Amino acid sequence: MKDHTNCVVTPIVKADGFDPLGVAVHRGSTIVFRSADEYANRAKRGMDGYSYGLYGTPTTRTLERKITQLEQGARTFLAPSGQGANVIAMLAFVGAGDKVLIADSCYPPVRDFATHDLKRLGVAVDFYDPISPSALEHRIDDRTRMVWCESPGSTTLEVQDLPRIVEIAHRAGALVGCDNTWATPLNYKPLSYGADIVTEALTKYVSGHSDVLMGSITVSTDALAGPVRGLLGRYGIGVSPDDAALVLRGMETLPVRLAYASESALQLAQIFRDHPLVDRVLFPPMPGCAGHELWKRDFLGASGVFSVVFKPDVSAHLAAALDQLQVFAIGASWGGTRSLVAPMQVRSNRSETEWTDDDLLLRVSAGLEAREDLRADIERLLASLEEKNLPQRLPVSALDGTRYMLNNEQGE
Repeated sequence: MKDHTNCVVTPIVKADGFDPLGVAVHRGSTIVFRSADEYANRAKRGMDGYSYGLYGTPTTRTLERKITQLEQGARTFLAPSGQGANVIAMLAFVGAGDKVLIADSCYPPVRDFATHDLKRLGVAVDFYDPISPSALEHRIDDRTRMVWCESPGSTTLEVQDLPRIVEIAHRAGALVGCDNTWATPLNYKPLSYGADIVTEALTKYVSGHSDVLMGSITVSTDALAGPVRGLLGRYGIGVSPDDAALVLRGMETLPVRLAYASESALQLAQIFRDHPLVDRVLFPPMPGCAGHELWKRDFLGASGVFSVVFKPDVSAHLAAALDQLQVFAIGASWGGTRSLVAPMQVRSNRSETEWTDDDLLLRVSAGLEAREDLRADIERLLASLEEKNLPQRLPVSALDGTRYMLNNEQGE
């Protein structure tokens, strides 16, 4: 062949014996076939075969298989983001005339998608109290095609009784989907409790380094795989193998990162809980917090994300106090190596349940920094809030007790 041709045609190099620990990045859109007959019958290759890069590469399939094993499911598909996974999981199974019931504590973009896009497509949308299976039972009917869960719930961390919800939904002929991003498949396995579909925002803990966006949809049976794969193909949705390789690399340290972050979160949550300016902490793994008994029954572990509800009027000074932080960063998302805080409003994202506490919560995501530095930063935040609030609100004895507690924590 001529040099011009040799520049274009890739020689076949044997890979036998080259067994690296890392997963190779297979980039490709066109997949070539050895004969015209193979090309004509490419559909017969099935879901595990290769026909075009949009439908998978060895890199993306490796990630899908790893997630499938962790979720204890039948098959996994990748999406460009966690919210993309939620949307695909619903669109693949509902249509005009169907009804979807969604936990009132859901991720706010799920609410937006449901109230704007699903309704526009002729799907009836209703919300239910996430901690009241009986309320769900009253709302479900023969039109209900899917019940959507998120446990713990977004920001407010309500733990749902998934086995009971599954029993109610399946009795009515409805599928159950569950966003499992907070716990990851290491610490909670919704499919093992009867859910049909589970989604993850791999962007967060699974990837773990705040540098990639990706989501996953895992189904419990092969019968549910066809609608998801068909929708992905029709909409032209795929993910980059380079991004999949980043998620695979991050996944290798997931158990260690998650364990460290959850222990750090427990220590920080205790500091907040014991402070006079804090009304309550929302963190189900902590004894005494709402949802703790269900969490202890169903979950295998915790993540590093919790929320803080302050006493009335404290949140007016929260922005200035957050500016005093030196280790925590202020930003959306969570689950990376860096600790994050984000002020979150709740009331506007509720329709079925009433939020009666202060509308502004502080969501905290513990990262991988030294715990002494994280504690010092939280003490800095609370000291700033004390400056604005304690002289008017607390007796001297309470102030002295708070300072003693904080100094004692710092000395550990």
